[in-house]
Amino acid sequence: MRNLFSSDSSGSAKGAGGNRVPRHSSGWKELLKHLSAQESLRVLDIGPTSSTNINYITSLGHSIYMANLVEEAAKPEWVVPAEGDKPAGFNVESFLQSNLNFSGRMFDVVILWDTADYLPEPLLGPVFARIHEVLQPGGLMLAFFHASQDAETSFNRYHLTDTDVIEMQRAGNYPLLNVYSNRKIENMLSEFSNFRFFLAKDSLREVIITR
Repeated sequence: MRNLFSSDSSGSAKGAGGNRVPRHSSGWKELLKHLSAQESLRVLDIGPTSSTNINYITSLGHSIYMANLVEEAAKPEWVVPAEGDKPAGFNVESFLQSNLNFSGRMFDVVILWDTADYLPEPLLGPVFARIHEVLQPGGLMLAFFHASQDAETSFNRYHLTDTDVIEMQRAGNYPLLNVYSNRKIENMLSEFSNFRFFLAKDSLREVIITR
C-alpha cells in the first residue's frame, strides 16, 4: 500500500514547494467541529502528505492515514496499452488494490480535498465506491471541486489549522483533468445518504458528504 501511513511532507513532485496561502474554508470549519466533539476517530487524508495534518489530527486524539492518489495515478505503470482496435485503458483494480486497500479498516472521516478533479475518468466511480465501502455509516467526507478550469489553477497540498482557515501550498505540476457541475457531483455521490454544498468566493466548491 504505497503512500499509506507516510509522514514525508517534503514534496518531491516536480514543481512542488512554495509559500503557504491561507484560504477560508466553511467545509473545514464544520468538519473541525465534528472532530473536536468526538474521540478516537479514524481519519483518511487523500492528498499530498502533510506533516502538519498528521500532527494536528493526532493532537485531537484521532488516528490519520494518508493516500496520495493523484501522484500515483499519474504513473505510467497503470496504463493498459492499446491492443488492436481496443484503445488504451487504465488498470483500475490493480490501482485500487495498491492504493486504497486498507486491510479491513473502516474510517469515520475522509478528507478528499480536490483529488477527484485530478484523477483519470476511469478511476472516479471506482474511487468513490471504495470510499463509500470503507467509510462508516454516518461518517463524513469533505471534498473540494473546481468550478472552472482556470489557467492559474495549481495542484496543491492542503494544510489544516485550528481555525476555519486552511493553507494551500503548490505540490506539483499535475493537470486539472475534470470540472464538474453540481448535478454531476450529485450523481457521482448518489450512493451516499446526504451532501451539503458550501459557497466560496474563489473557484473551489466545498461539499460535506455523509455516508
